[in-house]
Amino acid sequence: MPKPRKKIPATTNSQTLLAIKPKPSAEPIADLVTEPEPTLEPVERALPKPIKKLPDIQKPVVQAQETGTEQQQPEKPQEQQDEQERSSSLFQAVGIISGTIRFNEYGKTLITLGDKEYPLYYVPNKNKRKAYDGLLKEMANTGNYNQRLIVYPRITHYPKKEQLHQVGFQVIGFDKGRSGEGVAAELEDLQFKLCGLWQFIPVCQTPCITVLRNFSPDRLEYIKREETSTLSKVNFMKASHVPVLWRDAPVRPFRFNPKTPKEQQGHSCFVEIKVRFLPSRDVFGFDSLLAPPADKPPKFFKARKEDKALAIKTIREMKAQK
Repeated sequence: MPKPRKKIPATTNSQTLLAIKPKPSAEPIADLVTEPEPTLEPVERALPKPIKKLPDIQKPVVQAQETGTEQQQPEKPQEQQDEQERSSSLFQAVGIISGTIRFNEYGKTLITLGDKEYPLYYVPNKNKRKAYDGLLKEMANTGNYNQRLIVYPRITHYPKKEQLHQVGFQVIGFDKGRSGEGVAAELEDLQFKLCGLWQFIPVCQTPCITVLRNFSPDRLEYIKREETSTLSKVNFMKASHVPVLWRDAPVRPFRFNPKTPKEQQGHSCFVEIKVRFLPSRDVFGFDSLLAPPADKPPKFFKARKEDKALAIKTIREMKAQK
């Protein structure tokens, strides 16, 4: 019977072999847990590549968002400034005056400010002429000739320096109850808002704030029309030079020197201030600063020298015909 006894252990060995067979499938799992280095090394080698690529892709996006304006300022400063200045800063000269209005024997409209009388004009524009006509109706209906007006300063300069300038005002509105909105509420009597170039002009000994015509596509289209005469263009783009006494100005008024080379001339700064009209001296005195002076003004229109010369020639011809 020894042979069957030997066969029994042989069957047990096969059973043990069957019990051992799962181990090979468990051995790789044990290798992943107990020996991570051989399996993690290829993962670690592969991971740095996407990790490095992700910041490289994201960083330019983040930098563009954070420093986009800084990068655009040196590249497109004029476009940004023009767009910002068009929305906020503009050439402007507007104010409030209050006084008694009368009509002289020549039919001219005058207003008394202090001890002097100043002429009143209407703006040569159909819509703004309505304000002047409305003022006349208001005085005719109420009999009240003491009015508070919203006006543009109208300064006339003459070729000779010794000949003083003349001051007048263009009516663009009037305030019935002194409780209006906008300029009527922002400014006091005899107070003006001036925004323009701070400079000397050849025909005035007092430095002026030069107010130019603001740029707009509609105005550009009007100027480029063939039917618009040179005289009309020059009058449309005519600047207003308002004399201002401003002793402690943060920047000096620009003065052109014909003996200085062009590259050394400098330029006029754009200023925004409040002033008060001084009837006793026919000038405007500094009141307060509305914004820091700027090196670059908003976009504006300016007539060419050739057009000015042609306009002057046309005016002389028209006078000669009369």
